[in-house]
Amino acid sequence: MSEPFIAEVRIFAGNFAPRGWAFCNGQLLPISQNTALFSLIGTIYGGDGRSTIALPNLQGRAPMHPGSGPGLTPRSLGQKNGAKTVTLTENQLPAHTHQYRLSSEMADEAGSSDPDGNSPAVPRRSRRYLGPATNLVDGASLTSAGGNAAHNNMQPYIGLYYIIALQGTYPSRS
Repeated sequence: MSEPFIAEVRIFAGNFAPRGWAFCNGQLLPISQNTALFSLIGTIYGGDGRSTIALPNLQGRAPMHPGSGPGLTPRSLGQKNGAKTVTLTENQLPAHTHQYRLSSEMADEAGSSDPDGNSPAVPRRSRRYLGPATNLVDGASLTSAGGNAAHNNMQPYIGLYYIIALQGTYPSRS
């Protein structure tokens, strides 16, 4: 392996950080022992800037290039964003309809979505009258969907470690 640049981040398949490297897990390091690293990344990823510096935390995260482009949201270096799980709101769902459940007798379970000769369905267990034609819809007449639970929002992945070089060549500016 070639001599790394200080602050260089690599993907590593081992279960340990090699000598001169550290896991990108957000840990705090003393500035006094990592002055070159501090001069390159400062407090972008945290730390108080007086005695500690934080390493980037790439646990459960995907790296992303900072900046912006046409139609893209601007991203800053060190910015954290995204969520592992998401609960969709009604406004985020595509427009759609639900079948209105109808029955030939008021106390029957729904068997048709054709309104001719039918009335709003009422489950057998409730056997209640829905009232006049102005009040035909109740919770039993429309099917419900969803459980309001969050779903996994992570892209496909494989577990690998991100490591950052604590020692190596100090990068020069072009």
